[in-house]
Order: sequence, then C-alpha cells, then structure tokens
Amino acid sequence: MLKPSFLRRQRRAISLILMATLGGGLLAGCQQPASREAPVKIGYSAWPGWFPWKVTEVKDLFKAQGVAASMQWFDGYLDSINALNAGQLDCNSQTLNDTISSVAGGADLQVVLQNDFSTGNDQIIAAVEITSIPGLKGKKVAAEEGTVDHFLLLKVLKEAGLSAKDITFVPLETGAAAAAFAAGKVDAAGVYAPFTTQALKRPGSRALATSKDHPGAISDLLVCRTDFVAKNPEKVQKIVNAWFATLKTIEEDPGGTLPILVERSGVSEAEFKAYNAGTTIQTLAENRSNFKQGTTMLSLPYAAEQISVFLVETGLAKSKPDLTNLLNSQFVDNAP
Repeated sequence: MLKPSFLRRQRRAISLILMATLGGGLLAGCQQPASREAPVKIGYSAWPGWFPWKVTEVKDLFKAQGVAASMQWFDGYLDSINALNAGQLDCNSQTLNDTISSVAGGADLQVVLQNDFSTGNDQIIAAVEITSIPGLKGKKVAAEEGTVDHFLLLKVLKEAGLSAKDITFVPLETGAAAAAFAAGKVDAAGVYAPFTTQALKRPGSRALATSKDHPGAISDLLVCRTDFVAKNPEKVQKIVNAWFATLKTIEEDPGGTLPILVERSGVSEAEFKAYNAGTTIQTLAENRSNFKQGTTMLSLPYAAEQISVFLVETGLAKSKPDLTNLLNSQFVDNAP
C-alpha cells in the first residue's frame, strides 16, 4: 500500500463551512434525495494521514458510499479542533492527545477511525552544542503549547529525568518556533514536517528525539461529536467505509491519485515523497487490532489511558477525563 506522508500547517482564522450539494441524476421519489440532505461536515488540516481525504472528495468516494459529506480545510489545525468543540463540525481530523485534552475540558467526543500514527515527522531539534535530551536543562525550548510536539517534548524530558521546570519553555506557533530556532533565538524546538526542514537549516542542528522512537505516541484520528454519532450511525459508517475505499484507490491508482495528494500538500512531488517515512497509514486490519485492549502505545485504549495520566501529571489537563465511551470501534469492525 502507498503510505502517503504530507505536512501540517498552523493557525489562521476559521473559515466558514460551505454547504456542498451532490450532482444531479437523482430521481424524485418517496424518500428525500441525498443531494438535499445537509452534508456531514468534516474538518481536516495539513498532516500526513489526512491528505487522503482530498482523494475521497475529488474521486466522489463519499457519493459512491451513499453519503453526502463536505470536507472543510483548515490552515490552522487548532482552529479545526475549536470548530469541532463549538459544534461547527460534525467530525474532525485530530490527534488522540488533543482529543483527550478536549474531553478533559468537557467535550463529548468519540474516535471512530485511526488514520495513522507519526513515525518521524515530529521531532525535538537542538543546536549543535546540545547532544542529548539532558542537555536541554536550563535551555530555551520552543513549541506550540498544548499540541502533540509539546507533548513529545514533555515526554522525552520525563524519560530523561527532567520536567518542564528544568527548561525555559517558549510557547510559539509551530512555524514561528522553527523560525526562531533557525535564527538562533532559542536553543531547541519541538516541530513537525515541513517545519523540521526549516529548523534543520541551522548549521549543526540535529534531532535529539523523534516520533519514530515512540510508535503510537502520536496517533491521528477521525473524531466525531458523540451526539452526531448517536443520531447518524449509518452516515458515520459510510464515511469510514469511504476512507478505506480511498486507501484502496490510492494503492490501485497511484498515478491518478499522487497529483491530488501533492497539490493538496502544497509542496513539490520530490518534497512530498521525502516525508513518506514519517507517517504510517493504518489499514483496516490494523484499525481493528488497534481499537482493542493491549499493552503498548499501538493499542488505542492503552495509549489513551497513558496519555490521560500524562496530561494530568504535566498540568496540560486539570483532571483525568472519563474515557469509557471515547473509542467506538463499531465502524471499523463493520467496514467491508
């Protein structure tokens, strides 16, 4: 299977959701045609495991599954999370870490699909004189507060016997964090591709730790509002089915889908392919396995529990949230 990897970008203003109407050819009859139904509103932003949604849209794979859906692009990833929490979206593409943070803050959400997990595209990059994570003690380290790269930073600090108090944390939007590091204004930065490339332009800089060393720690998902899932299980099922139909289409027609992925990524084909190893798309079989209880971070229930405890320990969440209904495996279990 082609395992596409792409790029994230961060904050700008939230765009208004446009209502998309499916094309004609539908007969008027006893039931309301799909073209008149309000489309399911799904948010996504520039991250490796989410760009296939553009193929779903371009190839009319939602329509092929019998569901009306409107993909909304967000230049700012955090804006998409806020839109979901505000009820402006039905579903959104976001990480497990950020989903649990939202639940801890009172949001009622369910994970219905795992798109991928990061395997190198998230990195802690440091100046030439810093050769290990313990070397970050007393240094200025930039990252976007509350995001997965902040989580990765705190995780590797803890593993090295340090805490957030042992560094001078500089909260910056991811692009700004990479720019500040490249300009020598901070000693290290937690960033993701393509900002990793920008940061590594600083002479002698290196990645001290990456998500490749922590498989499953940064998991990317399709997350829906619980009330929407309860009222529309058939639609959610068809959306999940459309995702796996998309992966099949990418695998079977790389020549016809690669240009779509490259265009959506906003980089050259060469740059697009260079990030390929940094994200691992999860198959249907892997989804079914990952939704089950396990003893490693590849298991979503295990990872959710560990992340929940970690967020409280590091002060990113005030209290441990109730995760009882967070993971809804029925849709991957029932996908064809």
